[in-house]
Amino acid sequence: MAGFDLLDPVLQHHIVNSLGWPGLRPLQDESVASVNAGADALLLAPTAGGKTEAAMFPLLTRMQAERWTGISVLYICPLKALLNNLQPRLAEYAAWLGRSAMTWHGDVGQSVRGRIKRDRPDILLTTPESLESMLVSESVDAAALLGGVRAVVVDEVHAFAGDDRGWHLLAVLARLETLLGRRLQRVGMSATVGNPDELLGWLQGGAAAPGRVISPAVPGGAVVPEITVDSVGGVENAAKVIAALHAGEKRLVFVDSRRLAEELGTELRRRGITTFISHSSLSAAERRESEQAFAEARDCVIVATSTLELGIDVGDLDRVIQINAPRTVSSFLQRLGRTGRRPGTARNCLFLGLTDQAALDTLGLLQCWSTGWVEPVLPTPQPRHIAAQQLLAAALQTRRVPLSGWRETWGSLPLFDADGQVIFDHLLAEGFLEHDAGSAFIGPEAEKHFGRRHFMELLAVFTAAPEFTVWAGRQEIGSVETSVLTDDVEGPRILLLGGRSWKVTHIDWKRRHVFVEASDIAGRAKWSSVPDGASFEIARGIREVLLGAIPAGVTLTRRAAATLDDQRLLRADQVTDGAFVIARDDRDDWRWWTWAGAKANRTLAAWAPDLVPPRQRIGAESLRLHADLTVADIRSGLAALRAAGSGPLPAVDTGALRGLKFSAALPEQLARQTLAARTVDRLGAVTALADTVLVRGSS
Repeated sequence: MAGFDLLDPVLQHHIVNSLGWPGLRPLQDESVASVNAGADALLLAPTAGGKTEAAMFPLLTRMQAERWTGISVLYICPLKALLNNLQPRLAEYAAWLGRSAMTWHGDVGQSVRGRIKRDRPDILLTTPESLESMLVSESVDAAALLGGVRAVVVDEVHAFAGDDRGWHLLAVLARLETLLGRRLQRVGMSATVGNPDELLGWLQGGAAAPGRVISPAVPGGAVVPEITVDSVGGVENAAKVIAALHAGEKRLVFVDSRRLAEELGTELRRRGITTFISHSSLSAAERRESEQAFAEARDCVIVATSTLELGIDVGDLDRVIQINAPRTVSSFLQRLGRTGRRPGTARNCLFLGLTDQAALDTLGLLQCWSTGWVEPVLPTPQPRHIAAQQLLAAALQTRRVPLSGWRETWGSLPLFDADGQVIFDHLLAEGFLEHDAGSAFIGPEAEKHFGRRHFMELLAVFTAAPEFTVWAGRQEIGSVETSVLTDDVEGPRILLLGGRSWKVTHIDWKRRHVFVEASDIAGRAKWSSVPDGASFEIARGIREVLLGAIPAGVTLTRRAAATLDDQRLLRADQVTDGAFVIARDDRDDWRWWTWAGAKANRTLAAWAPDLVPPRQRIGAESLRLHADLTVADIRSGLAALRAAGSGPLPAVDTGALRGLKFSAALPEQLARQTLAARTVDRLGAVTALADTVLVRGSS
């Protein structure tokens, strides 16, 4: 029986008559039987592939057939903006059946929360952090409010799974299941990933429950996208190209930093292009205003960081333009999927490399993509700090955690490994927890470190640099980091934010507020972020390109082709067929061209201190070796490494511990081990060691 025939008749009517659909898409049709039967599922499709309907139509059918009442479906997203964007659509679908959908997150006011507690919508859209706040809040009866929950939908599940928020999400769901005394159906949605079966298993939290990956083939085969690479040599030139091309079209330009978004947006406006900007340091109101204006306009550009990668609707796009290379193939696929939604249009992406290296990095990424490779989504290793956070959060929720059998709160979730009891004992010993009569409860150290604003510090699992809120009168513009307010400047301090220049008139250091007024003077944008270098696979893709490969299905402009020719000539001594080169560089230092990625190179450096000096900036392509080594020293050192097969983890600087949220609640050694484990790639390092190495030199 077709999936459409299994849906509630009222849904069938509205799909045909309200949406005007002739039927369901393949993913939607195939998902109905499994989801309707209560099985867990992972739904995979490109952006705009109908995943939301594939999850919600069968769940709404179950809701009606089994007469669910109260909040019965939790719809969880990684971004509040995505929740806001989805709520009207889900509310419409629910209303067809006399049901309702509402949103609860950090920006939702108390009056709306009060209405949710009184009226209890059938579908509640929320974030993991807000869900946990419901569990621990003294003003929320979580058992009553969430007592009817039967299923959880996790949108953009890959964005959770590869981050600490994923462990946090699974832990919160496990505590909710313990509170309710039953397991919840779990439905995840994602674009293409490299390891779908493992991702489904991760979403299930270790439970042995029925589950299925649903990823139907595209009828007639996939349409080949239009991919072009250009090399433009700078932000100003990028603005010239964007301004000159695709007149009358709606263009979404992705950049890799907030600073670059501001600078490119400003250059485009100088050229008379209607330009909007979206990034995480702009206020929610500023972002919504830009995104809405962009969605309603035609001949315009919006410049965005990854904030617009995850499915937020900005209307029909004509073009996606990528400045430099995104960090992953998966991210590229997400961005590519924003185009080609209208009949008769093709998916497309124009890459503009601001430097020769950026153009080369882009081709390396596209070489991986052209072979069909996509990154596997891997949970962050050794999440001991999340284990500590969960113990404290559980103590807030239940007021008391038993000294024995405490792991049962999280069921089968493999969050607490062999170090779980060590962490629990540390929390007790250091006063984060106190105990009496066989149970533990929140102690003074937890209140000291995380108790501000009703323990809100404990409920946010990611750490961001301290920022100051920028105000123009009563309008919140966004936020800036401290350094842009403290660096020495000549004349007035001018900020660049939201594509506009602002003169700083007053700084309230205590409240972290900056007051500004509009200015015609060119402003300055600055945020500190140091992304990790390329992965093992992409670094190897770059090497393949230098050796002569051209990514299939990719067009190079004349400038890009000339840049590639130059790079192949300049870097000819860094690559060779069949072997990896160790040779003297222009400073007469030994350089090992591993092409193994930043994490694998960092791992090799930790394993081989006799070969690799500690003080160097480690990138994705090479490692600097000790200058006084002989060829014989290098060969014997590599032989010893191969025989050992591995080595110690890298050392972790004490200052780096501050960047690990909740590290204060861990024994210092465990915090260091957690950070160190996240900086390495053992498999990549072992592979690099197994490669044939050609040592060029006579000393």
